[in-house]
Amino acid sequence: MGEIMLVAVIVAATAAGVWWVPRGGAAERPGGGWLRHPGTWLVAVIALFFVNQVLFTAYVQQALHGDTSSIARYMPPGWFDLADLGRLSQALPAWPWTVLHAQSSIELPLGMLSYLLVCRWFSAEVFRRAMHARWLWSASWTVTFCLIEWDLYSPYTVVDLVIRVISGIVTPLLLPLLSEGRDTPPRLLPLVASLAALGCVVLAVYDTVTLYNLGHTVSWLPIVAGALVVLAAARFWAQKPVRHGPTMSSVTNALGWFLVLFLVPALPLRYGFNFGTTAVSVLAGAVIVAAAVWRGWDHRRFGQLGIAAVAGVVGAVVGYVIAHGYPEARLLAAAVGFLLAGAGVCAGLDRIGDRTGNKRPVNIDGLGRQ
Repeated sequence: MGEIMLVAVIVAATAAGVWWVPRGGAAERPGGGWLRHPGTWLVAVIALFFVNQVLFTAYVQQALHGDTSSIARYMPPGWFDLADLGRLSQALPAWPWTVLHAQSSIELPLGMLSYLLVCRWFSAEVFRRAMHARWLWSASWTVTFCLIEWDLYSPYTVVDLVIRVISGIVTPLLLPLLSEGRDTPPRLLPLVASLAALGCVVLAVYDTVTLYNLGHTVSWLPIVAGALVVLAAARFWAQKPVRHGPTMSSVTNALGWFLVLFLVPALPLRYGFNFGTTAVSVLAGAVIVAAAVWRGWDHRRFGQLGIAAVAGVVGAVVGYVIAHGYPEARLLAAAVGFLLAGAGVCAGLDRIGDRTGNKRPVNIDGLGRQ
């Protein structure tokens, strides 16, 4: 991948995320039941991924006699650890389009639905702003996927690029069918727990089906089962009403703005760490964090911000160090550590404020309105 092209995408996406995305809004999208819930369609996309992997395994067994070397030579290490499907691999049809093409069509919906689900958990206002930016968001992620595709050039690349462009058009066309959920302030701890659990599930999907490692499925089952239990408990807990103190209101508002500002440049920033543009990704990430804090944090409480930031950085370092495996796992652990430590300190500051008789405002939508 040309580093200059990736840098250009990171800079353009960050500028658009910080400057253009906050200027837009979107009409309300009332609830429409489970059929319009992004989580429902995320599960459907994951199911499609697994169906494709089973059919891919059948194709490899029948057409390639179990040897993936002709495909694996175009990919980085760590791909194509196939599962043993026994007689099923001979009974299923051997379809060549299961090799890379199907993945190219549903990788974008997987990422966008996962992000939208987190936005919906946070607040209806954050969800609306994300939906308003869906075309720019889709364009940024599609261009990034195409750059990666071209960098890993193979006989499948040209068709994959066409498929990714089509997916980049169809996905944002369909997203308005989704509903936004309730417009209530989020409980931060169950939100962080939900984010961590969803991240574990997405990492499992990434390893087992995005990288064609269906043979890793059994080893992931205990982790995914635990993550789903945590997710169910966290979503139940999240339904309880909450009143944020002044410092936690600032935390919630800033986090809501971060979700909005980060969605467009998220993918190019992530791959900047892999393709030689780490410094640019770090700088762009710092700009996004600063913009989110500036928009969401109560400017009268910047003293508390410094304390929370130090605690958050310590938590992020601890999370990053104790995690292992894919870079995404370390980034997820760092993010969770940052939020838990920073929010914990802020909650403590509010408790101290309560004892001195400070009034506690009620945060309504997570984007600075009280």
